[in-house]
Amino acid sequence: QGMNNQYVRREVFCRNTCHELKRFWEREIGKQTHYRESEEYRLGRSALRKLREEWKQKLETKLRLRNNPDETEKRASVGQELH
Repeated sequence: QGMNNQYVRREVFCRNTCHELKRFWEREIGKQTHYRESEEYRLGRSALRKLREEWKQKLETKLRLRNNPDETEKRASVGQELH
């Protein structure tokens, strides 16, 4: 009967330890998941900001060229001189 008692104690110890290990890894995985999601969000916003800035510049250029046709001719002549 002493042996059975020993096994019972070891089983209880393993169960508690396994539960603690499981909780530990669940927390670690949760932290990593949160970090990865926040990084993806940050990078996504960064790329979106860059795209918006590029489109804004393109639109400003188009508007400027539409409002100043002389500038269009200057650019065309400069382009021809380079070739």
